[in-house]
Amino acid sequence: MSPDQHHVTRRRLLRSAAGTAAVIGLGGTASASSSARDTAVDVSSGTLQDDEGADAEGRYAEVYEETIDDVVLVNVFGTGEPGRETPGGLGSGFVIDEYVVTNNHVVGGSEMVELQFRDEQWREGTVVGTDIHSDLAVLSVDDMPDGPDGLEFATGGPTIGDEVLALGNPLGLDASISQGIVSGIDRSLPSPTGFSIPAAIQTDAPVNPGNSGGPLVNLDGEVEGVVFAGAGQTIGFAISAALADRVVPTLVEDGAYEHPYMGVTVTPVGPQIAQANDLEEPRGVLVTETIPNGPADDVLRPATGGTTVDGSVVPVGGDVIVAIDEQEIPNQDLLSSVLALETSPDETIPIEIVRDGERGTVELTLESRPDVDAP
Repeated sequence: MSPDQHHVTRRRLLRSAAGTAAVIGLGGTASASSSARDTAVDVSSGTLQDDEGADAEGRYAEVYEETIDDVVLVNVFGTGEPGRETPGGLGSGFVIDEYVVTNNHVVGGSEMVELQFRDEQWREGTVVGTDIHSDLAVLSVDDMPDGPDGLEFATGGPTIGDEVLALGNPLGLDASISQGIVSGIDRSLPSPTGFSIPAAIQTDAPVNPGNSGGPLVNLDGEVEGVVFAGAGQTIGFAISAALADRVVPTLVEDGAYEHPYMGVTVTPVGPQIAQANDLEEPRGVLVTETIPNGPADDVLRPATGGTTVDGSVVPVGGDVIVAIDEQEIPNQDLLSSVLALETSPDETIPIEIVRDGERGTVELTLESRPDVDAP
């Protein structure tokens, strides 16, 4: 038996033995057993019967064939002493510029992982950079197989209603495809760091444990997002190409990525907050706290107290952020997206606020987001 044959047989045994590490918030790894690189095509939005539907279904197959060679299975072994092991599992990844992109929570602190390509060739992947805040990781591969050409991140961002395809290894079923649409954009996803992951894409393409780290592609075969998690009820999420395209090159170059940091806690301005603060409309975000010695300390004013409106206590007295550098900020999700995609640490930005009923502008110099302990 050749070393490669031994490795494939060993992998099949591992799939049966690996423990599932998937949860609703971080559904990235799986342990379901399957034949190596079995192909599962799941056009999951219903039966397509008219000519237009048939054309679309044919395009799904074309995109699949154009992109699937760049999609890899990521195998992570458990680590630690007996009785105190960190569980391993399976996830997905994809090739961009001769590197493999996946989720940080898929690699799980490992320095080395195993990668299996569509032609069943195995390679060792070395983790060259990780970012817990965006949940992205980049792997280098010695002796990349001939099949992958490398995918590209989409530019311009998706539109709600666009068709997308999720490629990866759900439940360990290799080289799978599922179809759906972009259901929402500029979502903020919960993160174990305490900071949200901004500018995320919501989709109804089925996403299951094992899909995380794989690409969410449009019908041109471009990567719209890096699959992050599934939440059931036909809701899945992906880290946007816009964010990934900022983070990934820096992870390749430096091994880490510095996120811009304002040092504030905010809450959306709804009707009750608008009423309590005599605002003309319920729009923007109210600063409820500034972090001591943070960038916003002594620049933005936090809420000074609370009052009761219709039986609920709401904050009053703080600055309301309504725009950053002329970009309107109607809600908290867009604030996170603008900071993540349009600003950088050490940059000074103009922030338009409403303070004491008057609209004005203050300047704030961003810093790098502070370190957090990995969960």
